[in-house]
Amino acid sequence: MERKKLEPHEVDERLAKLDGWTVADHRLMRRFAFENFAESLRFVNQVGEIAEGLDHHPDIKFGWGYAELSSTTHDRGGITDFDFELAARINRIAQNEKTAAN
Repeated sequence: MERKKLEPHEVDERLAKLDGWTVADHRLMRRFAFENFAESLRFVNQVGEIAEGLDHHPDIKFGWGYAELSSTTHDRGGITDFDFELAARINRIAQNEKTAAN
């Protein structure tokens, strides 16, 4: 994967294939909802493990029943393939958590 800043049309094309994420201020963003603080914390810790593995770290805000994530590639000044890869992996975590809860 290359850390090349994507053009706006490339971001739009990839965003259309990425469930739940939006773009604001040159960042991918998504809010996740949970039943309680413990679930939010577990999710955030899983995101942290993935971020460490990719060496690409989102900004995270979380609390009782929610986690908000945003991702950009600071040294490229915008959104890159790394941001989309991270978001896709985060979506898989969320889907697995949802499946496990049912």
